[in-house]
Amino acid sequence: MELSAFETIADTTLGSYAEIIDEAIGDVADVDFQSGILTIELDSGGQYVINKQAPTRQVWVSSPVSGASHFTYEDGVWRATRSDDVLAEMLSKELTDKTGVTVAL
Repeated sequence: MELSAFETIADTTLGSYAEIIDEAIGDVADVDFQSGILTIELDSGGQYVINKQAPTRQVWVSSPVSGASHFTYEDGVWRATRSDDVLAEMLSKELTDKTGVTVAL
């Protein structure tokens, strides 16, 4: 994938996630998206850091639940490099489980 396409897709995805997550759980989390890095700090403890890695054309995730994961863009979704996990589904489930509020990405 060309760098410009990667940058556009990654920024659009993470920006959209930031808006949806902030709207859903902004009362119980601090959600921040700056310079290609999405940070979600839960009031109950735990922090997610999701950022784009241009050299590898991946999105990297640090999760207090599932640990570190790398995702590549395939067939319209960000899919984990070591499993069949889809980023949107993983984040939705983890954030919903951690907060008790439905997060639908």
